[in-house]
Amino acid sequence: MTAVDTARAHAQAVLRVRGLALAAAALPAAVAVVLVAGRFTGRIGAPGSADAVGWDAARWVVCVVAVLTLAVAALTARAYRRAVPPRTPAVPLERTEAPELYRLIGELAERLEVPAPSAVALTPDCDSWLEDLPPSGRHQAPPAPVLVIGSPFLWWMRAGELRALLAPVVAGTAASADHEIAAARRFLRSLDASLDSGDAPGLGGGTLAAEPAPPRRGPAALAHRLTGAITRRLLGACRGHAAELERSVAGWASEQARNVDYGLRIAAQEQVGLAYAGWDRLLTRVALPAWRLGRHPARLNAGVASALTELSRRDRLAEGYGTRLGDRPACDLLEEPGAVDRAVSLLAAELFFGRPPAGVWHELEWTDYPAEVVDAGWRSRAAALQSALDRLAPQARPGAPTLTRLLGRLAEGDGERLAAVLAAGPARTAAPAPLLEPDRSGRDLLVDHVTAMVCCAAVDTAGGTPGLDWLDGPVLLLRGVRRTDLAGPVAQAVEQGQDGPLRAWLDAADVRLEKPVRL
Repeated sequence: MTAVDTARAHAQAVLRVRGLALAAAALPAAVAVVLVAGRFTGRIGAPGSADAVGWDAARWVVCVVAVLTLAVAALTARAYRRAVPPRTPAVPLERTEAPELYRLIGELAERLEVPAPSAVALTPDCDSWLEDLPPSGRHQAPPAPVLVIGSPFLWWMRAGELRALLAPVVAGTAASADHEIAAARRFLRSLDASLDSGDAPGLGGGTLAAEPAPPRRGPAALAHRLTGAITRRLLGACRGHAAELERSVAGWASEQARNVDYGLRIAAQEQVGLAYAGWDRLLTRVALPAWRLGRHPARLNAGVASALTELSRRDRLAEGYGTRLGDRPACDLLEEPGAVDRAVSLLAAELFFGRPPAGVWHELEWTDYPAEVVDAGWRSRAAALQSALDRLAPQARPGAPTLTRLLGRLAEGDGERLAAVLAAGPARTAAPAPLLEPDRSGRDLLVDHVTAMVCCAAVDTAGGTPGLDWLDGPVLLLRGVRRTDLAGPVAQAVEQGQDGPLRAWLDAADVRLEKPVRL
């Protein structure tokens, strides 16, 4: 049996589950119709017969069961019709915005002898897939799916690599055009959407968080629990077939694309891993500090290209990178890469971080990153640390924000108390980014804030400057050289109360401990 035959077999199994569910809903009504018709025709429990009373009781019981069953079936069907399958957030790309990209995809579909995707969209993720669309009319076939492309691929990969990478994805449109497979997928999506519509909202599968649904009470809650139980039983019956269906479809698409740029696809897959590593690091080390301040870098995808170039140079992960530069980058297939990058970058901020602290995102260019993110972030954390010091040891007047005072408190063993104050303060209640960073302990926060205050003092008194490293984010530059040796002395001062190594570092860097830090 070929992959396509296997896929259709599992699709038919899913549709049989749907058919059995419909039959189970209709069976009591059918039996009731037979019994009632038998009563009027005199063939079943005719009036006056010896068994008339028993048959009348059976008719009432069956009719009540039929009404209840039809009511439950109607509620379930209504829930399925009203449920909206989740759509992964993406930036739609019109044909006029990327005619060359559409042409490349169309030629690829023609070569594969499959339907071309109906549209193209970009997502801030390192993945690509087909997003099925619902039918546009009651009796019409669904349109061809949308091809969703991970935006980092366009800015990092060459045009040929992107074509090779998309070949098995585009080949999947053949499965979407198969009526049985499409019907099975629609049924499964309606089940999933119906079940998810009543659950607690959250982030999953790369979708944006929904607004909390109002709690259900009374009959509505009972109906929801009942339809939810039915849906879970149906999903349980379909789960194995659904998994095998998608596995067979993937094998089918891979087999169709085997003869299209096969050798180049191997090289492209190597770039996928590199792109994922660079993208993840750019988001967590570079974008996240900006998002915390309500600023979103306007050209994240251009940034990932710089980050991956640096990663390739530093770790030698991309052999032959120099020769790749001679090939056309995939982002050249867009008419205005900068405008598309801005739209995807804003979506990334909303998807991975959520609403900014001020409620409105402020666009940020990479040239402004050191001043608006690095320096501003340091001074914000230094101010929070100074506030914690004042709460911990209040004076007649507030203490001056100096390193002398801070190191004194650490040397006296106040690190644990400072960490607790920071963990309970505004620094801890800032807008979280659950998709990108885990919860941080008070000690981690204290290390971060002490480092920020030291960097502020170095900028104010020793000629230091804030800088941006594409892989590590905010960095301190002293006399044009990045200082990477600050973490150890700060950790010793915070965790052990030993400020000697940190004082030696500050003295070697010509940082004046007694001068107040500008907050």
